[in-house]
Amino acid sequence: MADQKKLVEEITSMKEDFAQWYTDVVKKAELIDYASVKGCMVIKPAGYALWENIQKELDKRFKETGVENVYMPLFIPESLLQREKDHVEGFAPEVAWVTHGGLEPLTERLCVRPTSETLFCDFYKDEVHSYRDLPKLYNQWCSVVRWEKTTRPFLRSREFLWQEGHTVHATAEDAQERTIKMLNIYADFCEQVLAIPVIKGRKTDKEKFAGAEATYTIEALMHDGQALQSGTSHNFGDGFAKAFGIQYTDKDNTMKFCHQTSWGMSTRIIGGIIMVHGDDSGLKLPPRIAPVQAVVIPIQQKKEGVMDCAASLADRLKAAGVRAKLDGSDKSPGFKFAEQEMRGIPVRIEIGPKDMEAGKCVVVRRDNGEKIDVALDALEKKIPELLDAIQNNMFEMALKHREEHTYKATEYAEFCDIIENRPGFVKAMWCGDRACEDKIKDDTRATSRCMPFEQEQLSDKCICCGKPANKMVYWGRAY
Repeated sequence: MADQKKLVEEITSMKEDFAQWYTDVVKKAELIDYASVKGCMVIKPAGYALWENIQKELDKRFKETGVENVYMPLFIPESLLQREKDHVEGFAPEVAWVTHGGLEPLTERLCVRPTSETLFCDFYKDEVHSYRDLPKLYNQWCSVVRWEKTTRPFLRSREFLWQEGHTVHATAEDAQERTIKMLNIYADFCEQVLAIPVIKGRKTDKEKFAGAEATYTIEALMHDGQALQSGTSHNFGDGFAKAFGIQYTDKDNTMKFCHQTSWGMSTRIIGGIIMVHGDDSGLKLPPRIAPVQAVVIPIQQKKEGVMDCAASLADRLKAAGVRAKLDGSDKSPGFKFAEQEMRGIPVRIEIGPKDMEAGKCVVVRRDNGEKIDVALDALEKKIPELLDAIQNNMFEMALKHREEHTYKATEYAEFCDIIENRPGFVKAMWCGDRACEDKIKDDTRATSRCMPFEQEQLSDKCICCGKPANKMVYWGRAY
């Protein structure tokens, strides 16, 4: 137990310092390490395995809707980036530039992609000619660089991994349909696979993506009451098409501009998994995304037959489709238990001489610590059932937390008090005036998270200025 206690004590308590707790978890669970380049991170095997599972699940969902994967260059010529004014202004402070090739200065600076809209547009202008060429539904998995001043592993780093979808359509209606379709894919993925409940809605013009006609978002609430923008889908209208000359000949033989969308989810969602589900013992991974769903730990493993039995249980679970692992290391059982909890493995299976005699094993749930005796001959049936129960319980726990930390406000003093003293989402009415949105941010450091699709008429007055309002907005402080 001493080893177990020592390992757990290395994690700062959430209540003591949430930011330090987060840093402790990503380091102690060996998800990342710091790199020699400030603001960048090394994603270690445990962290990258999570990203691989996210990639696999999302990629499957994308392809079911007709999306194909491509790859665009890492570099963007400065002249190309300048083609869409609003877009370049939005990213200018974060752009990293290449000025030399070897020892020779370049005749034109190259931007290391912060996002790839301009590259896709430059490609589509030569790829699309006729209505028969549409739609084009492309996505790429890549890394991007944004020269952030303040960084934190997964949540905000200078280089991060993501996918960015870029589609081109004949009509505004088709583009809007695709924009919402991809947002719904993100929402379903977060709720069904990551066990993270999300709010779907539209961003205000202040918060929308640079160059977009409309931006839609899924917003999640972290354990500390701060929001995390977890995935976005943008309708570009025909603005980029006009800037880049992306036109097609329609059925009536007239030239028309295309309509475009873009949508993305990045490795910051791993930070979301950590902050929604984790506790003072470390990670809690939802079974459907966990690289290891069950770890088998032999007790008194030097006793005859114990290791063979434990290895057999792991093999049986693998054959049943469970991502299982045997921990046959020479560490103490207490240390192994704490390590399994630290790494967030959903299920621990303990097997020792007495268990073997009784024809059972002890199964421990990571989500609630419950211990269950399971007959050895029922293992293949029971463990998948248990994983489903854990997945559902983790979602319900996260939903309960969000509901308990979502408030309503109809007066500005009440609104400011909630933001300051009760971290979470605050629902309040807004008149649509940018000045009110700016004042709220200046006064409270809270931003508009989204105008949810499911609207409520909390009052008929703007929370800030008291003028008529018919838009209910989720507000909150955010990562």
